Amino acid sequence: MAERNNEKHKIVIVGGGASGLELATRLGRKLGKKGLAEVTLFDAASTHIWKPLLHEVAAGTLDESEQVEYLAQGYRNRFRFRLGRMEGLNRAKKEITIAPTLSDSGEELIPRRTFGYDTLVMAVGSVSNSFNIRGVTEHCLFLDTTQQAFRFQRQLVETYIKTFADERRIHEKPLSIVIIGAGATGVELVAQLHEVTNLLAVYGLRESTNVRLTIIEAAPQLLPALPGKLAEATKQQLLKLGVDLKLGCRVTEVTEEHIKTHDGEIIPADLKVWAAGIKGPDWLKQVDGLETNHLNQLVVDECLQTSDPSIFAMGDCAACAWPGHPGNIPPRAQAAHQQASALYKTLRNRLAGKPPVKFVYYDYGSLVSLGKYTTVGNLMGNLMGTVSVGGFIARVVYLSLYKMHQVAIHGYFRTAMLTLSNLFRRTVHAMIKLH
Repeated sequence: MAERNNEKHKIVIVGGGASGLELATRLGRKLGKKGLAEVTLFDAASTHIWKPLLHEVAAGTLDESEQVEYLAQGYRNRFRFRLGRMEGLNRAKKEITIAPTLSDSGEELIPRRTFGYDTLVMAVGSVSNSFNIRGVTEHCLFLDTTQQAFRFQRQLVETYIKTFADERRIHEKPLSIVIIGAGATGVELVAQLHEVTNLLAVYGLRESTNVRLTIIEAAPQLLPALPGKLAEATKQQLLKLGVDLKLGCRVTEVTEEHIKTHDGEIIPADLKVWAAGIKGPDWLKQVDGLETNHLNQLVVDECLQTSDPSIFAMGDCAACAWPGHPGNIPPRAQAAHQQASALYKTLRNRLAGKPPVKFVYYDYGSLVSLGKYTTVGNLMGNLMGTVSVGGFIARVVYLSLYKMHQVAIHGYFRTAMLTLSNLFRRTVHAMIKLH
C-alpha cells in the first residue's frame, strides 16, 4: 500500500543529483520547516557527490569528505530521505514504485514499496549511451554514478599494483588505459589519470610512468561544445602530456582485451572507460504514458512540466526546448542549477494557487579542467559576448561553479568551513586514494 501519513501536500523528488538535492534542500527549508508540505527525496545511493567531479573520484584525487549524506542533509533541512531506486509510476493513483534494495551479497534489505505524491519531480539524471555497440556494456567502465566512479578507482589501483608488481610485464608492454569519448568527462578524466600516474611514481611506483593513455573520439575534434580554438588548445596540452589522441575514429566493438575501430585498427586496453554520450535511463521510456524522446528524456514545456500537470522533470532526464537554438537545453550542471531554482519558485506558487514560473536558460559558457595543468573554456554574457578564457582565471570560475552548488545545499558559512577544512586535510592526507 502507498504511504499516506497526513493531509500535507506531498512533494516527491526522485533523484538526488545536483538539481534534485538543491530543490529538496530549498523546499525543505521553506515549506518543510513550516509544515506547509511534506518533501521527500528518493535516491538509489546514500550519499551525493556533484557529478562534474566524478572524474576526480574515479582518479582517486577527490577528498571523500566532499560526499554529502542524504539522511543528515534531510535532517538539517527538514526534508525526508528514502533510499531506493524508482522502477514504476501509476499516474492514476499518483504513486511511484520503489524497487527492492539489495545488499552486495544479494540479500533483500528493503522490500518493494509504493509512495503517494501530490507533486512529482523527476530528476533521475542520465546514464551512458552505448549506441548498441557490441561489448561496451560487458567490458567498459562507466562514470554515471558515484558507485561506478569508486569502482573504477578501486580497479585502477588494483591494476596498477598488479601490473607493476610483475617486473616482466613492465618491460613487455605499458599499462594501457583507453577512454572512449572526448567530451568534458573524457578529457578531464585523462588529465587526472596523467596526474595520478606521476603521483604514484612519487609514492614509490617509479615504473608507473610506463602508462599509455589514449582518447578515442568519433568527431574530428576534441570537446565539440567548445569553439575550435579552445579545442585545439586542449589538444595541444594533451599531446604535451603524452596522451595518444585518435580523432575521427569510430569504435565498432569492445572485447575483454581490445578495442576495434571502423578502420580495422585493434587497440589493446587494460582499462576501458566509456564516456561517449548520455541518455535517460531505459525504464523512463514511455513511463506510464509520459512523452519521451529518442534519448529516453521526458519531454517538458517551458515550465518544466510534463504532459501530466502533476509531474515535472529537470536535469539530464528532461528534454526542454531552447528557444532560438537548435535542439534542447544541453545537459550541463549550470542548467540543472537554474532549473532547480525555477522549479522551487513554481512549486511554491503551486501551493499558493499561483501559475508556474517559466524557465529561461542563461548559458554562461563551458569550462573544462585539465587538473593542475590548465583550465580552458568560454564565458558568455549579455555585455561581453563570448570570451575565451584559460589558465588561472578559468580555474577560478570553474571552482566557483562547484562553490555555488555547495552554497545552495549548505549555505555560505558551512561552505566556507568545508573549504578551509579541506585545505588543512590536504596537508596531512595523501593526494590520491590508494585503497
